[in-house]
Amino acid sequence: MSPSSSSSAPPAVRRAEHSERLFLPWWLWLGGLTAAGLLAVEVWMGAPGVRAWLPFVVLLPVTALGLWWLGRIRVAVQAGELLVDDARLPVRYVADVVPLDAAGRREVLGVGADPLAFVVQRPWIGSAVQVVLDDPDDSTPFWVVSTRRPVELAEAILAARDAD
Repeated sequence: MSPSSSSSAPPAVRRAEHSERLFLPWWLWLGGLTAAGLLAVEVWMGAPGVRAWLPFVVLLPVTALGLWWLGRIRVAVQAGELLVDDARLPVRYVADVVPLDAAGRREVLGVGADPLAFVVQRPWIGSAVQVVLDDPDDSTPFWVVSTRRPVELAEAILAARDAD
């Protein structure tokens, strides 16, 4: 019997961690910076002196900063908590997690949406998860969080909840 097939080895513990950042896609960066550049060119075309270069110095960095800010959201499952930007949800309050495709997200956030739900939705990301809560002291019925990997996030949340 080889050492690798020994039955005395402890089973591997699956870590219930997930982390992703909701970056903007490259085409939104391209479109935003192109629009800022065109606006700067419009001002530059009719202006001599400082007004000729000032729009480029101001508009392009401000646009880049705004695009970075839009993609700053981080979604993670760590240390028994679901972290969405600066919001924290202890996984012990999670009743269920439902991965949503684009149609499911549209249905949950559509006309009949619950106004008390916590929503972090990014329109450039089609999928999301719905985290149903079971906390009698909180009026929030569920969270809806955009994610590019909804099944992995749902599994990580449920694994972290079951590990507690």
